[in-house]
This record gives sequence, C-alpha cells and structure tokens, in this order.
Amino acid sequence: MIRRLRIRLVAVSMLSLFIVLTVIMGTMAVVSWQNLTDNADFTLSILEDNGGVFPKSEDFILEGRVPGKPDKIRQFSPELPYETRYFTVQLNEEGVILSTNTGRIAAIDSETAMEFARTIWEKQSTRGFLGDYRYLVHANDQGYQIIFLDCGRNLDSYRNFMLTGIGVCFGGMLAVLFLLILLSGRIIKPVAESYEKQKRFITDAGHELKTPLTVIDADAEILSMDLGENEWLTDIQTQTRRLAELTNDLILLSRMEEDRAPVAMIEFPISDLAEEMVRSFQALARTQEKTFTSRIEPMLSYKGDEKSLRQLLSILLDNALKYSEPGGTISLELGRQGKNLHLSVYNTCPVMEREHLAHLFDRFYRTDSSRNSQTGGYGLGLSIAAAITAAHRGRISASTEDGHSLRITVTLPVN
Repeated sequence: MIRRLRIRLVAVSMLSLFIVLTVIMGTMAVVSWQNLTDNADFTLSILEDNGGVFPKSEDFILEGRVPGKPDKIRQFSPELPYETRYFTVQLNEEGVILSTNTGRIAAIDSETAMEFARTIWEKQSTRGFLGDYRYLVHANDQGYQIIFLDCGRNLDSYRNFMLTGIGVCFGGMLAVLFLLILLSGRIIKPVAESYEKQKRFITDAGHELKTPLTVIDADAEILSMDLGENEWLTDIQTQTRRLAELTNDLILLSRMEEDRAPVAMIEFPISDLAEEMVRSFQALARTQEKTFTSRIEPMLSYKGDEKSLRQLLSILLDNALKYSEPGGTISLELGRQGKNLHLSVYNTCPVMEREHLAHLFDRFYRTDSSRNSQTGGYGLGLSIAAAITAAHRGRISASTEDGHSLRITVTLPVN
C-alpha cells in the first residue's frame, strides 16, 4: 500500500506539472503565432493598399490599417520596406496569370511565382500560408492580385522558440521526476510509519484477543452443559464467535496488505472451483426464494492461490446473497477475455446510489448501517476481496446499471 501511495504521489505530481507546462507552452505558442500572423497581415495590408508595392519615399506614411479592424491604425517602422521580401502575381478574373513581380525577392523566380499562384487559385483561399510564405488575394482593376510575403525567418524563430521551450519543459520534468523519486520516500515516511504501527497493532491485538475469546467461548460451553439451555449463555457464545470472526478478518486483511513475498501460485481448474462455489450457494438462494444463475466457461485454468481465490468467490457470492431482496436475482459469470480472466457477480438490491460505489472496498464502509447490522456484516468482506485481487495483480470494481443492482467485476491477468 505504501509503495502504491508513493507511486500515486509521483504520478499526480508529474501529471499536475505536465498540465501546467502544457497550458503555459500552449498559451505562449498561440500568442506567438497570433503575433506572427498579425505582423504579416499588417505588412500585406500595406502592400494591398498600395497596389502590391510599398509607397515611395516622398509619399511614405508611417501608418497602416490593421486587418480585420478597419477603424484601427497602426504605425510601422520606416525600415520595413527594406527588410521585407515579397513577390506578387497578377491574374485576370478567369485565373489566367497576366504578370509577376519578383524584384523584391531573390529566392523566387517568375516560373516559381506562377506555380505558387496556380496553387492558391485552385485552393480558392484568400489568406493563409503556403510553405514559408503568407499570402493575400485581393481584387483590383485587372482582376486579382496575389501578394506573397516571405515569413521564413519569423517562422524559423517561432519553431526554434517552440523546440527550445519543449526541450526546457522536458528537461525540467525529468529533473522534477528525479527529485520526486528521491524525496517522495521522506514525504510519505510519517504516513508509512503510522500505517505500519496500525498494521502491527491490529495483528498484535488480534492475536492477544484470540486467547480470551477462546477461553470465554469454552467457559460458556461448559456452563451451558452444567446449566442447560440459557439465553444469556447463548448470546455470549454468539457474540464471542462474531468477535472471533472479526478478529480473524482483521488479521487476514492486515497480513495480505503487508509487502511480503507473494504467495505460492499453483495452476488449478478455476472453472471447477467456480462451479463448486455456485452449487454451494444455489441451495441457500432457493431457500430465500432468490433466482441464482451462472455462466461459466468450461475448462479454464488459472495459476494462483486456490485458497484465497475460493475465499474471494465466497465473499462475492455471500455479499450478493445477503444484500439482494427476497425474490431478487443473483448471477455469476466467469470467462476469458484476451489475456485476462473476467469474473462478474451481479445481484439486485433495493437501492444502490452511485456515490457509494467508490467506497465499497473501504474497511468498515456501510451503505446502509441498519441493513448491515441485520445481516451481521462488519464491512470487511469487500476489503478482503480487493486485497486478494491485488495480491494476484488484478483489478476489482463496482458498478450499477439502474440504481437497483450491484455488479462486482474482477479482472485477473493470466500468467
């Protein structure tokens, strides 16, 4: 349990860090990309307003409109015309190329510019990116002009920024993971010590209680032989046996949760075991006027601890039988699904609220204390079932389909 707690601490911490870094990097990526496209569109708007060229020096005005915000004017640097590389292609209304202007860029010749223009015309898009070029299609007197703006340097800077950010985040996560693994033992040390003391107390107290309970039961038995049938002695014996059962369950649960070497795993026919358990509970179900059905895949074998798995089946069937109403339905299914054994025990019940499902495997948890007192349970059965499942590296879960039934599902990996 302590090992699982430590793993969960590291996992939750790393997941939280990953989410925070993802949000930060995502926000920075969106903002940087938006700034890049806004600057490119602003430059394209200046070229659009001046027929595909920057205004001449004598007509130069240090302002331009912001795309998408016609009422907003923005100033630009007088160096912008000298820093910008771009080319234009003029088309008529049918998309036939009339002319190209590649005088402000060295990497593109007229034929390449025409290929770019044909691609944009086929896409029927008015604005976007084509490779490292941001383009804008606008109508003019001759038809349509496509302006291509070279954004290669800005895009390279953006990509380098993102790669650097991702690398720094990844390195930071590795460093935090190393520190968490190193320090998580100290973080949970008080919890581990408290848990170990609790287990030791339960085990020691259980062993200490066994002797006086055995003596009380034996003395009551002798008194009943001397005095005959007596309701007080009968009550003493009944409560003594209940305490003995509770003590044995606590000791068993404490031992199973200890980080000891796994029990000896022996292959045995689990289908036969399930059939045997079903037969033993079917008679009891008939006496309580309950319907008990089963569907067990034949000839299934499993490598595990037969004694504890027998106890697991007994707990699940006993739980289903206790808490199903008279005239209710109980069913057991056992089969192989891929590399796992799938065990399911279903029973109807008066009410099963979904908020209780997550706590059914907690010690002493009761969904209805009055009902549990009538059935004589202490709320340890499903906790023991969960411990047995964990010892076999399996998973156990509870679900309800309609709020008036309970299905316990156990998945065991086939070795």
